[in-house]
Amino acid sequence: MQTVSDEDRPRLAPHVRLTFDPARERHVLLAPEAVSVLNGTGATVLGLCDGQRTVAEIVAELNGRYDGVVDDDVRFFLARLAARRCVEVGDG
Repeated sequence: MQTVSDEDRPRLAPHVRLTFDPARERHVLLAPEAVSVLNGTGATVLGLCDGQRTVAEIVAELNGRYDGVVDDDVRFFLARLAARRCVEVGDG
């Protein structure tokens, strides 16, 4: 699995879209032939993945919104999505 570092600047892959599904009343990640239903924290993480913020900046923002954010959990979440080609990571 691809690793994600604090300096990486994650962004959604061009073929992926983050949207709110009113039928499910949840945010979903839409990819060709796949729909992933997200919890609130996952949707927040992906909403911050704009290709400008680093993973460290995303974790800092999450720490301002939630208690007990574990940076390793954020990196693992992004690495899993990068392995599925839903998120692109890189240092610029």
